[in-house]
Amino acid sequence: MKGRIFTFVFGFCFAQTLFANNVLIMTAPPEESEAHGKQQYKITAEYISSVLGKTVMYEHPGDWMRYQRHIRNDYYDIVFDGPHLASWRMEHLGHNMLVRLPGNLQYYLLTASDNEKINSPDDLIGKKVCGIASPDLSTMSILAYFRNPAQQPVIRAITGSMVDVYQSFQNGDCTAFVVRRIFYNKRLKEDEQQDLKIVSQTEELPNQVISVSKRINSAEREKLQKALLSDIGTMAIQPTLTRFLDNANAFVPASNAQYKGYNRLLEGVIFGW
Repeated sequence: MKGRIFTFVFGFCFAQTLFANNVLIMTAPPEESEAHGKQQYKITAEYISSVLGKTVMYEHPGDWMRYQRHIRNDYYDIVFDGPHLASWRMEHLGHNMLVRLPGNLQYYLLTASDNEKINSPDDLIGKKVCGIASPDLSTMSILAYFRNPAQQPVIRAITGSMVDVYQSFQNGDCTAFVVRRIFYNKRLKEDEQQDLKIVSQTEELPNQVISVSKRINSAEREKLQKALLSDIGTMAIQPTLTRFLDNANAFVPASNAQYKGYNRLLEGVIFGW
């Protein structure tokens, strides 16, 4: 018990020290290992440091539970993640959107083409659906269809990428699975697509976005947005562009209005939001 109290007090004091020393914390969802996360975002954090004249530290969240807890506690200053999470922070914590990946996000709910029993999401109530562990947007966008918790599919949470989700379906771990439209169109071969049928598709949502806390003032936000859209800024976020979009040349401006209302995908669906 004493150890837990010490850990809590130490963590609280450490966070207060960071804020007092003008250190900003940057993060992204735990979709990769800590080593890969540092490799992915280190150069971006260093560039933002140079723009703002403040120390920016990238911190890997460890797991989704810790990520959720830190988001709710307004721990992070600069976050790159999906529209539902960014919208929640905007609604409850006063975050502001800066720049986003171009294009939109859309997800396909898929099953085997010869499965005559599954023709709509309603046919999946009580059945297993493979998807990346919530609150990943792919899973949340499907659960949003089932507003009654008693009438939902059973989500088989997959740790890893959408390749792992598809492989779990291929292994017979679930009746259906959910992946991004771009994954279906570009990563699955024609014969693999023919073996599948689209049960439903979600609405299009604005793409992943960099948002900042209200501890970054309006002048700093404007300066940082311009910097991230510049040629040098594009080089600093190139690892993220390369990972998430094959043909994207740069981020595009984002506005709060584009992300308004998508917090509904979390609230009332996931415990604790």
